[in-house]
Amino acid sequence: MKAILIRDLRLAMRAGGGFGLGLAFFLIVVVLVPFAVGPRADLHSVIASGILWLGALLACLLSLDRIFALDHEDGSLDLLATAPLPLEALVSLKALAHWLTTGLPLVLAAPFLAVLLNLPVAGYAPLLISLALGTPALSVIGTFGAALTVGVKRGGLLMSLLVLPLYVPTLIFGAEAARRGAEGLEYAPPLAMLAGITCGTIALLPFASAAVVRVNLR
Repeated sequence: MKAILIRDLRLAMRAGGGFGLGLAFFLIVVVLVPFAVGPRADLHSVIASGILWLGALLACLLSLDRIFALDHEDGSLDLLATAPLPLEALVSLKALAHWLTTGLPLVLAAPFLAVLLNLPVAGYAPLLISLALGTPALSVIGTFGAALTVGVKRGGLLMSLLVLPLYVPTLIFGAEAARRGAEGLEYAPPLAMLAGITCGTIALLPFASAAVVRVNLR
């Protein structure tokens, strides 16, 4: 399992779908927003949590199509599917590799980019916690979407259309927790809902993703 995880991390880096691309997109979104809404620091602080969460969500989408595509193209996915390692564990490892190369760098960079949007100091901790709780769900859901489009030529757009509606609950509760924290309100309830969504996706979706992969490989 460790060897497969290291292999996926190396593939993500070499294929250009690692943390560099996601961070660059995240930075572009944060930098362009002030130009779009104008030089209004008060407005920036209000929308900062939502913009940061939306940027993180879209950045996660960039590398989803590579989760299974590279393995499918060189035939290694068929070998991995017949290996002694359960396919559910393989899917979980791929989701973990995606989070380590995309989600985790976004979590670490978010507080620094929040400075550009004048996020109130009280909102930094809730933002960091919500992203740490929510980005794993984005990777697991994205892995499910990637499994649905295995073998489909140019399936990136189709995968985005399938995955984005599933991302909405995570986006709502994650941005709400960060917004409440920035306004000095109680943010534990949306964080609890966000943690529940993440735990549910981690517990259920690897089995669904493995089943879809088996069907697509037949």
